[in-house]
Amino acid sequence: MSAGPDPIYMTSLGNGDSLHQQVLASFPLSDMTEEDLIRNPQLCKLLATLAQHVDQTGLTVSLKSELDKAEQKLQTQRRHWLHSESLYRGLQEMIQDCCVRKHHTTVPPDQTMFCETVDKCLLVAQCVRMLDPSSSTNQDQPSVLGLNPQQVLELMPSEKTVQRMKQSLPRELEKHLKKKCLNLLSYYQPEWENESEGLKNSKLSHLSVLLDKEKKRAESLKETCRENTVLLQRQTQLYLSELIKCVQLLQSLILDHRLKTQTDLDGKKLEYFEGKCELVLQKIKAEMVEIQLDTYTADAISAHRKIRGKLESELKACQVEKQSVELKLASFEILGKDFEALAQEYCKLRQEIEMKNWAVQEFMQYSNK
Repeated sequence: MSAGPDPIYMTSLGNGDSLHQQVLASFPLSDMTEEDLIRNPQLCKLLATLAQHVDQTGLTVSLKSELDKAEQKLQTQRRHWLHSESLYRGLQEMIQDCCVRKHHTTVPPDQTMFCETVDKCLLVAQCVRMLDPSSSTNQDQPSVLGLNPQQVLELMPSEKTVQRMKQSLPRELEKHLKKKCLNLLSYYQPEWENESEGLKNSKLSHLSVLLDKEKKRAESLKETCRENTVLLQRQTQLYLSELIKCVQLLQSLILDHRLKTQTDLDGKKLEYFEGKCELVLQKIKAEMVEIQLDTYTADAISAHRKIRGKLESELKACQVEKQSVELKLASFEILGKDFEALAQEYCKLRQEIEMKNWAVQEFMQYSNK
């Protein structure tokens, strides 16, 4: 293999971007993009050289020439076959039209005789062709029902009838084809249906040209559609590649942003948890203080009850003692002057009782508050 393409050819193709575009144009069925050619310059040179020897479909020049010749031969054979097939189908349609008209209206005898003769001739010719083997078949193969072509040809109508049919055939076939063309004209341009016979014949002479233009236009649209499809595929590939790049760039940006903001996010989470812990601790402290207050209140009530019970018992003892002293005073009043010493003792005891009563009252007021 040579080191590179022909410099003259490279110059004719162009350089840089123009070379890439021409290489892509030379191989429209490939999935390559201009970026692929830029990344692989040796491949670009190879394709530029290869474009001298192949066409856009990848066929070599010699093979393309042979293919064109075979295509022309095929088209010739196809035209002959279409000519025969069109004639055969036209005759079949004439026979069918005659049969249909016989069921709806009266058909002239000569027309009926013509259609029957054509039908028999077609049937006999078809049977003869089936019985007469071609050069590609085995000549020794058994015949159908033991018949040979000569026996089937004996079923042909009389020579006079066949000659009369052949004389009328071009006229009848022309009439039938003209009717079909007028129907086609009415279908193609419905507004021409009410035109005069002469104008229809004039427009009918241009119908083949119009249909040929329509066919070329349809083929052109088909080719344009194919080119647009190829272009759309390339643009779709470019779009997907650019979209993948954008997604990768977006992922990298998201990752960088996440790494940068992760520290701030962790700090905010730490502050949140610290605040939450402080609230929990404050709540625990408040509960503990409440428990302590409840405990202190219970102890104070218990102590208050004990003191109150003790004072009440002392009060009762003092009252008992007062009654005892009053009894003694009553007994001492009988004594006269000796009562003064007893009275002083009684006053002293009375003061002590009052002091104790005052203390009990003060305590009761404090406890009620």
